[in-house]
Amino acid sequence: MRLDKYISHATGLPREYVKRVIRHKKVTVNGAMTKSASAQVAETDAVCLDSELLTLPGPRYLMLHKPAGYICATEDGEHPIVLDLLRDTDPEGLSIAGRLDIDTTGLVLLSDDGQWLHRVTSPRHLYAKVYRAVLQEPVHEDTVAAFAVGMLLRGEDKPTAPALCVPLPDNGAEITLNEGRYHQVKRMFAACGNHVVALHRVRIGAVLLDESLAEGASRPLTHEEMESFLS
Repeated sequence: MRLDKYISHATGLPREYVKRVIRHKKVTVNGAMTKSASAQVAETDAVCLDSELLTLPGPRYLMLHKPAGYICATEDGEHPIVLDLLRDTDPEGLSIAGRLDIDTTGLVLLSDDGQWLHRVTSPRHLYAKVYRAVLQEPVHEDTVAAFAVGMLLRGEDKPTAPALCVPLPDNGAEITLNEGRYHQVKRMFAACGNHVVALHRVRIGAVLLDESLAEGASRPLTHEEMESFLS
């Protein structure tokens, strides 16, 4: 691992700041001062900042309130990505569980724990995802019934799994899915002759989007939230 990456992970400091600290001779590796941010270090090396021994933290688990206009990807040449929103967290090594379309808002989970990410996203575990939608037209009873039995979407050869669609006031609906196909909510309503104007995810499994998080803000998951995907 690069020295600047190691220190950033251990302290939470931004990489550019860490590079300045290294240049100012405040870092030693195994007792020897180094000014090279790209120097390779192992987890067993003794890395000190201002004579204080650093240790790498354990895996990170975050929730993010995604705003519209951001891509759920680790890199993209055309659009801003959700990792750009993590201003107080080093995004290095983080991956995304539960992607959202560029214009969809709401709950996104991130972690650098690969096994946990696989658990969250694996179809075997069927963690429900709950969305709130605003539609062009009111939700009719035949739409609720179509969601409940599943439907064959254009270009696919297997019907969707049964889903729950609950009409809400002002052309709204709450939708609960146990799978995650491409643009699934939008395509299901389109198949029923309706159009999704806005879409917002509020829950994945037992984890609810924290109502105190403003759009673009994030926080670590609680131990109970993280463990809910392991039980």
